[in-house]
Amino acid sequence: PGRAMAAPCYLGWDFSTQQLKVIAVDEQLRVIYEDNVHFDKDLPEFKTQGGVYIHSDRLTVTSPVLMWVKALDMILEKMKSSGFNFSQVRALSGAGQQHGSVYWKNGSIHILKNASSELPLHQSLKGCFSVSNSPIWMDSSTASQCSMLEKAVGGAQHLATITGSRAYERFTGNQIAKIYIQNPEIYQQTERISLVSSFAASLFLGTYAPIDYSDGSGMNLLQIWEKVWSKSCLDACAPGLEERLGCPVPSHSVLGNISPYYSQRYGFSPDCKIVAFTGDNPASLAGMRLQEGDIAISLGTSDTLFLWIQEPTPALEGHILCNPVDSQTYMALLCFKNGSLMRERIRDDCASGSWDEFSKALSSTVAGNNGNLGFYFDVMEITPEAVGIHRFNRDNQKVSGFPKEVEIRALIEGQFMAKRIHAEKLGYKVCKYDEQV
Repeated sequence: PGRAMAAPCYLGWDFSTQQLKVIAVDEQLRVIYEDNVHFDKDLPEFKTQGGVYIHSDRLTVTSPVLMWVKALDMILEKMKSSGFNFSQVRALSGAGQQHGSVYWKNGSIHILKNASSELPLHQSLKGCFSVSNSPIWMDSSTASQCSMLEKAVGGAQHLATITGSRAYERFTGNQIAKIYIQNPEIYQQTERISLVSSFAASLFLGTYAPIDYSDGSGMNLLQIWEKVWSKSCLDACAPGLEERLGCPVPSHSVLGNISPYYSQRYGFSPDCKIVAFTGDNPASLAGMRLQEGDIAISLGTSDTLFLWIQEPTPALEGHILCNPVDSQTYMALLCFKNGSLMRERIRDDCASGSWDEFSKALSSTVAGNNGNLGFYFDVMEITPEAVGIHRFNRDNQKVSGFPKEVEIRALIEGQFMAKRIHAEKLGYKVCKYDEQV
């Protein structure tokens, strides 16, 4: 039957810190194709480490924006040579590492719209960026901009009430403020500022894609209740910022058809739809199909907790973002630094390095640990700001040590109780199962 009859499929892109990944799924959500480009390994000319440059101050962390464009060229060429049928793609969307920003130079929109399909995209776009190294989420060089922003809007809690979070150094508004303060002329030469997600969507759309509500909630700039930019936050960061950001849109918006560049160069159907891209955390909530009252915990180097929430109460800790699946509701995000490395250390100290032994010790003790309780922070914790190991017995007296199996349960129970307590502070309600039904 030839190409016309090919079963429809959908592409998902992930512009993450260390690699660009793509998957294709069919209408039953079965994965029919996957590939990735690893920045350090596959694009060695950019000389990144872990996909980034850590600058000499150890606080500034950036990635070269053209590396992301070149990675896209590379992965599309790989797909083409593997015989992938682009004409069957009905729609595509994707995720980007949160908070990172891309600065489009005056006049770039015309270059983006008219890119020649004879050339790889990175060649057409090489002069398009007023900032060649994009600040990313690992950057923590904007402490002074954060305190300026909080001061301008009447304090940290007030900023959280407006935007869902107090000022964070990695959040985009503070990163933009730093560029404006340090290089006002570069800021003047910038016509559009994208997040990594909306930048990636722009590459496919062939024009500037809007920022979506969910990823936009990680900027300290969006009023999460009204879904519009906060004038007081914008003014505190840089002049003329609103026109450089464009209008935010719901995360599931269909933005338009794919740019003719892709039909001509790769054989995409001209009516392949581009759906707004969003941040990696909101994308995880959507991908795990969380529903109201659900909670997901990602156990990693840092533990991340995300949950679907109806009536949030933004606090000084954690983040409230607009929900990508349902614009009327919210998602909460909490990060805990002392995650798997802390668990591995206690496993090594108390279970001779074996998870098996660790699990046995855990099941040999009772829930509640007979009132023994511990807080385990090898590194300064984010939520709460605390460090060190603190153990308490059933009479709330501080003790210097626990038996091994008590230690193991104290660690696990302590970590999970902390997650629950902080989630409840943000508006999460733990209800009994029969109350929900």
